[in-house]
Amino acid sequence: MTHESFGARLRSAMDTRGPLCVGIDPHASLLDSWGLPDTIDGLERFTFTVVEALAETVAVFKPQAAFFERFGSRGVAVLERAVADLRAAGGLVVMDAKRGDIGSTMAAYAEAFLRKDSPLFSDALTVSPYLGYGSLKPAVDLARESGAGLFVLALTSNPEGAEVQRAVREDGRSVGATMLAHLAEENAGEGPMGSFGAVVGATLGDLSEFDLDINGPLLAPGIGAQGATPADLPAVFGAAVRNVVPNVSRGVLREGPDGAALRAAAERYANEIRTAVGA
Repeated sequence: MTHESFGARLRSAMDTRGPLCVGIDPHASLLDSWGLPDTIDGLERFTFTVVEALAETVAVFKPQAAFFERFGSRGVAVLERAVADLRAAGGLVVMDAKRGDIGSTMAAYAEAFLRKDSPLFSDALTVSPYLGYGSLKPAVDLARESGAGLFVLALTSNPEGAEVQRAVREDGRSVGATMLAHLAEENAGEGPMGSFGAVVGATLGDLSEFDLDINGPLLAPGIGAQGATPADLPAVFGAAVRNVVPNVSRGVLREGPDGAALRAAAERYANEIRTAVGA
């Protein structure tokens, strides 16, 4: 494990391999479209086909923990192996687990994914701040200690998110804007980019009312099947577009199980994103 911060490693990976995050979402319908059974064997074949095809060329991977956890301990074992293999090949792993709780429970979640000797140690973890941003402190502290990062849910692409994230506080600032401000504080003075990012949907359109310049990465789901395109990114993210980590899941994964087709789709998206953001 290098002593470089997650933000520094992410910037280097994006500059070298291209600004693309591929989601690994082995849900039942996708397994079926690959001609695989919705079983632990199907999960394993799906996962390691993706790993073998993309681990050495894509910058960032975002496995969705729930799709592995639904198979119990054997599914988690597949996830552990996938994380290890992806990282060994030079990919960065953002564990999409969206954990959020208080006190010792939040600390335990952090230890599961952010402690260096954990079987599930990942380069970063998605977390939910909606028990209050301060509830994330155990994860923030352990991420700093381990050289890892966090992606905090701030402005998500699901329609239901707005009722919480765009609610206005007594100080006149929305909840989502407050989360972005907290992250800017975490990343102050860090270079070339801070390690504490936000999840901001690529499908949200004009976000000029929000200050997205948090000196940290912006994980942007919504490219591909959800309707956003790489060409949309500058209009959504403005001056912060160079720090965007666009996530594509089904747009790449539906090309499987052929490994060459998976690689071609990932390369196509990476090139389109690079052109759109001027990378």
